[in-house]
Amino acid sequence: MSIAESKGIILFSKNHKEKDKLVKIFTESAGKQMFYVRGAHRKNNPLAPALLPYTEAVYIGKFNSEGLSFLNSAKDVHSYRNIQADIFLAGYATYLLNLADAAIEDRVYDPNLYSFLRQALVMMDQGNDGEVLTNIFEIQILQRFGITINWQKCAVCGQTQGKFDYSSAYNGVLCEHHWDMDPRRYHAEPIAIHFIRLFSQITYDKIQTIELKAETKKAIRQTIDALYEEYVGVHLKSKKFIDQMGTWENMLQPQKSEPET
Repeated sequence: MSIAESKGIILFSKNHKEKDKLVKIFTESAGKQMFYVRGAHRKNNPLAPALLPYTEAVYIGKFNSEGLSFLNSAKDVHSYRNIQADIFLAGYATYLLNLADAAIEDRVYDPNLYSFLRQALVMMDQGNDGEVLTNIFEIQILQRFGITINWQKCAVCGQTQGKFDYSSAYNGVLCEHHWDMDPRRYHAEPIAIHFIRLFSQITYDKIQTIELKAETKKAIRQTIDALYEEYVGVHLKSKKFIDQMGTWENMLQPQKSEPET
């Protein structure tokens, strides 16, 4: 293939031999590609800034339909500096990048997923709640794993208001009047289902400020984890890392007053 260019987001990189690198980039126009970068560790390599984690740029090179692709140069390099500088944001961002990588095959053209991932990173870099942004991403990316869930109305009667729980048997939510239809429903906290239903349809550009109580976040996390364990079965190291963050996050971050939601 001839030389091409595309916007792209660094998914990950790893050293290859002594001076080279293999860099996986989610490109807007050609899907995920693994690029071979010769001399990546060479001092003053002009490509170096474009290969850093949590970076977006226009990448120029040979985009092959099979095997490795090759990078020649990059322009319009943008680093998500706040993510790079914050271990908590970096943890969530890495998980999102890994999820996007797992959700589609290499070289699959998916500009909508690219845009969705980019929006999440931009919002995170602007200081929005990384945990909530991650929850939204997790719920909406389920479709890329072939999972379609009815979050909008009770699977039995069509009710859209009130308390709900998730039912695997009905592949959707049940209102409290029909919880007895499935004794094996998730028995999730209604507040968790409320926000997951919201997360399933909200767009990032509609979010201004997001503040949830710690116990609400915990309930949401437990429910999403149950969904992923049942339906997706992907176990990422970055997910384990963000789970562990909760055990020492309070020691490293200043205490904030709890929101009322």
